[in-house]
Amino acid sequence: MSQGNNYPKLHNAMWPGLVGKGSPGAEPCIDLDTMLDLTAKAQLNGTKFDGVDLFLFDPHISIDISDDDLQRLADKIRAKGFVVGSVVAPVWPPTGGGSAMGGAEDRKKFSEQVRKACRIGQKLRDLGARPYGVVRIDSACGPADWAKDPAGNTRRIAETFQEACAVAEGFGERLAAEGEICWGGMHSWREMVKLLEAVGRPKTLGFQADMAHTLLYTLGYNAPQDALLPQGFDWKDESKLEEALKKLTVALRPWTIDFHIAQNDATVKGSGSHDKTGRHCLATDPNGKLNIPRDAGHWLRDDKGNVTKAFKHICWDGCMFPNAVMMKQQTWNDILSAIVAVRNAHGWRE
Repeated sequence: MSQGNNYPKLHNAMWPGLVGKGSPGAEPCIDLDTMLDLTAKAQLNGTKFDGVDLFLFDPHISIDISDDDLQRLADKIRAKGFVVGSVVAPVWPPTGGGSAMGGAEDRKKFSEQVRKACRIGQKLRDLGARPYGVVRIDSACGPADWAKDPAGNTRRIAETFQEACAVAEGFGERLAAEGEICWGGMHSWREMVKLLEAVGRPKTLGFQADMAHTLLYTLGYNAPQDALLPQGFDWKDESKLEEALKKLTVALRPWTIDFHIAQNDATVKGSGSHDKTGRHCLATDPNGKLNIPRDAGHWLRDDKGNVTKAFKHICWDGCMFPNAVMMKQQTWNDILSAIVAVRNAHGWRE
């Protein structure tokens, strides 16, 4: 009897316990220990999550964490049977960073947060707790400000990203820019490709694709000229959706080095201090527009249908869910079921 796929490894993101939470008027954060426990208890017929992806910011993990505390963190995560995959650098102004298209001081702060994140990533590798993964970044600026000088601002973002690449290379890390409609210069699929090409460091900087955010790319939410689906699109027209996803992924898949499994109902959502971006839905949401295992295949297989094996793990990302939903164990069992289905359809065995 043949054994099933064991790659890509299955990860859960820890930052849904933080994103859109903890600010005035928002729900409180969910601590890292609780997120780890919920993830560790999830199971599907004996299959469990293999690891977690981390947000390097308080109250989960300080970007200035000491080596001793990193050792304790690594021990805690391994005690759950997990490894660490990708880590998120807190590059935004409210978290100590700065706009990638800002002035010299902003861009210096951006690079410094990348440096600190890469130091943590390297240390977790050295401790044997992180066998794969990237450092996630974005432009830390909005599309409205970017639109005041599109060419100039994309050039400045590219220069900042080039500086960040030099920093990452010093730690043996790779960076992945996560395309979302809320990040200037990264708010449409076409502008995202332009930016990646302008940086021109494909061995160090790639694309992080999130299924929910890239679905919004097809709608041209903050860039109508780049829409791949018409206004008022009939979501029952699966062939037209497939055509749009194919065009999107032909452009971005060659750059993709990190991948988030997610669901989206073709709307946007903001919570707390987080700007409106592609709305993450529960894996079982009846309003979700994606067939998760089918549509993940556009990212995980090349034009000839071959599995690309471009990354060693995939990660569920579902931000801004109510805490009551996140505290239900069934939520994470359902999420694990969705991500297992992706691996069954598009994975491999090593």
